[in-house]
Amino acid sequence: MDRRGPPRRAPAEGQARVKGTAGTAAWHLRPATPADVDPVAELRTVVLRADLTRLGRYDAGRVRQRLRDGFVAGHTWVIEAGGEFAGCVALRPEADGARCLEHFYLDPRLQGGGIGTAVLRGLLERCDRDAIRVRLNVLSGSPARRLYERHGFTLESEDAVDVFLVREPGPVQLDASRRSTMRKTLS
Repeated sequence: MDRRGPPRRAPAEGQARVKGTAGTAAWHLRPATPADVDPVAELRTVVLRADLTRLGRYDAGRVRQRLRDGFVAGHTWVIEAGGEFAGCVALRPEADGARCLEHFYLDPRLQGGGIGTAVLRGLLERCDRDAIRVRLNVLSGSPARRLYERHGFTLESEDAVDVFLVREPGPVQLDASRRSTMRKTLS
């Protein structure tokens, strides 16, 4: 299995609704750089605040520092929408060849517009092609769990704070252009 980490090209781009506006924003992924750590750490404090507060574990400084301690630009993509920083996602290789999906944060104004679903779908399609298992953890009671379960993640274990989910690689889904190419190749 490939243990080098994710390919550095962006797996997706598209359009999404922006909350509080009448419009949409074009979005894309780009490889992260070490300079992205501070904006990602700040977004993490915003995105996790409600769940960590509910769990009695919110400490803004600790939330930022844990991100800084675990941030690896080479395994991370930055989500940009309308030309601005909007979020990030990472796929970290694990010792058994699986990937750990982590640091998946999206500006709350863009949540619910389809970006998160599209980003996740693109990453999972790539993992399916390479027959790679994906793991993640989500905070107990987080609404994000539903997104992951809709994409095939199942419960591995849980404790009072964290829910650990896993997704086995699924069959590769070919889009219409790839199906057409396959038909021509096989004819």
